[in-house]
Amino acid sequence: MLFFSRSNVRKALFAIGFMVIGGLTTGTAMAYQGHMFNAMHALQNARQELLEASANKGGYRDRAIDLVNQAIAAVHEGIEVGSHD
Repeated sequence: MLFFSRSNVRKALFAIGFMVIGGLTTGTAMAYQGHMFNAMHALQNARQELLEASANKGGYRDRAIDLVNQAIAAVHEGIEVGSHD
C-alpha cells in the first residue's frame, strides 16, 4: 500500500486548495478546522464507496448517496461559518 497514492495526494491537494481559496475569498485567516476537513474526506470516501456498490439495494443505496451528499453540503457550510469565527 502506497502512502502517497493518487487518492491521498488528490485529497491533500483538495484540502489545501479549499483552505487557500477560502482564505482568499474571506480576506481573513481561516481557523484550524482539521476535524471538519477530516469529516469531509470521510464523507467523500463514503460517497465513492456507495457509487461503486453493486445494485440499488431496494432504493437504499440511492437514499444513502443523497444523505451523504446532504452531509457533505452541511459540513461545507459549517466550514464556511467557522472560517468567519
